[in-house]
Amino acid sequence: MKEYNITVVATNNPKILKFETNHFLVKDNYEFKNIDDAKNSPLAQQLFYLPFIKTVYISGNFIALERFDIVEWDDVKDEVAQQMVEYLNADQVVVNESSAPKKEAITVYAEVTPNPAVMKFVANKKIVPGIFEFKNIDEAKDSPMAQALFHFPFVKEVFFDENYISLTKYDMASWDEVTLELREFVRNYLTDGKAVVNETAEPHIKSGPPTQEEAKDYDDTSLQIIDILEEYVKPAVASDGGNILFQSYEEDSKTVNVILQGACSGCPSSTFTLKNGIETMLKNMMGDKINEVVAING
Repeated sequence: MKEYNITVVATNNPKILKFETNHFLVKDNYEFKNIDDAKNSPLAQQLFYLPFIKTVYISGNFIALERFDIVEWDDVKDEVAQQMVEYLNADQVVVNESSAPKKEAITVYAEVTPNPAVMKFVANKKIVPGIFEFKNIDEAKDSPMAQALFHFPFVKEVFFDENYISLTKYDMASWDEVTLELREFVRNYLTDGKAVVNETAEPHIKSGPPTQEEAKDYDDTSLQIIDILEEYVKPAVASDGGNILFQSYEEDSKTVNVILQGACSGCPSSTFTLKNGIETMLKNMMGDKINEVVAING
């Protein structure tokens, strides 16, 4: 029989402590939020009898515990480590892996955008097949996740792109107050494997340049503009949590009309970016074919 010992390791989060063992415990990654959630893990259930345990993570050769504020780890970590050692050396079950639901390990981080009303939440996986934008809960009938997000009273608009969500808030709340709550909601929602959009939902905007068939609807100048936007502008705009969409080119006035979405829509700096960035780029690359670029907020 294996003999276990445990090394206590601090993490970047003062509320979370890792208890590393000298043998592997499980094959997959598990996270338990409460004793009911831990029905497939007798060890996690036992740990939840400790009143200060908030979350139990079990992965590979370690158990990580998140505590409530009622205690400090220095006061209880040795007792907890001893309890784990005794449990493991009694050859007790850590997780019933054959029956435990396997959750994908998903990370989500919050990222500020140039628009102070918009926060970007980035996942480590692709979450939607294209771009979706919802201005209110009625528009979100094809997106269970957007509907759930609209139940937060401070969420004004929801924008999905491949691996991130841009949320626009009302002024009633500050990001300092709600970012952590939203990040945890997004992470838990994705970890649970719930649908972001319904399988039948069509992206509001198709990513990438037009197909050969679609290109027939545009003149050569419009196609050249689209190529420049796709190659040079869209990646930068997406990194800020938004999207730019070619709308039309007016040959007589040499005006390019674009639609700004996500964090770019209504952003105080978008006019500056449009004129000093996109318009200047198009003029430099296309010469006298371009007079100005005009934005239509999505």
